[in-house]
Amino acid sequence: MPKKLYEDELLRLQGELVKLQEWVRTEGVRMVIVFEGRDAAGKGGAIKRVTEYLNPRIARIAALPAPTERQRGQWYFQRYVEQLPAAGEMVLFDRSWYNRAGVEKVMGFCTDEEYWQFLHQCPTFERMLVEAGILLRKYWFSVSDVEQERRFRDRLDDPMRQWKLSPMDVESITRWEDYSRAKDEMFVYTDIPDSPWNVVESDDKRRARINMIAHLLSTVPYHEVVKPAVALQPRPRPRGYQRPPRDLQKYVFDHAAAVLAQAGQ
Repeated sequence: MPKKLYEDELLRLQGELVKLQEWVRTEGVRMVIVFEGRDAAGKGGAIKRVTEYLNPRIARIAALPAPTERQRGQWYFQRYVEQLPAAGEMVLFDRSWYNRAGVEKVMGFCTDEEYWQFLHQCPTFERMLVEAGILLRKYWFSVSDVEQERRFRDRLDDPMRQWKLSPMDVESITRWEDYSRAKDEMFVYTDIPDSPWNVVESDDKRRARINMIAHLLSTVPYHEVVKPAVALQPRPRPRGYQRPPRDLQKYVFDHAAAVLAQAGQ
């Protein structure tokens, strides 16, 4: 997708996301958006564009680390329940409870009993969320094996993004078919009418972001909230306050001035 066309449409959609956020806040809506997919499928980039202009107090990202020893002894869904939104909040899960059906299954981090118990309980868990009034949206970002490998190689050569390439990511290349089978089986059990999966083709990141955001907006009956007008009051007249001398405070070094001087500006 051409960059200019993408940026114009993205900005328009982000404006609609701001309206959606205000509707969520004022109406006391609870919204959960699940982002899943293969490594390097573009989930993080999509989440970044969704939340770019949103209030982090309203739209919160949940990206949970590996469970602690105590959490391993809890009901599997328990630590995800703790992240669910209150009224007037949106939570975006950067990976979610579906870790059990994906990486845990493929990498052997859970037992077969735990895996099948998850597939049995997950539809019930999500129906409970929906019946409780939570707006649940699930997105699967689908990337080809060729494009995934290209993105991995880009990360390998980019010192600013090398942190995004873990040993687990590298191993996912050799387990492509295992992850494919796990995803297909997961869909069989969890693509239910109450909380269906929405697949986002993501070989083209720009199209993927546009398509995902447009779809999300189309599934929510939000409307623009009329906010009370805000007016700046006149600044009051000075009453004798004087700032302390600058040498009594520690200011940061003017690095910008050094850069400008080096550039001859």
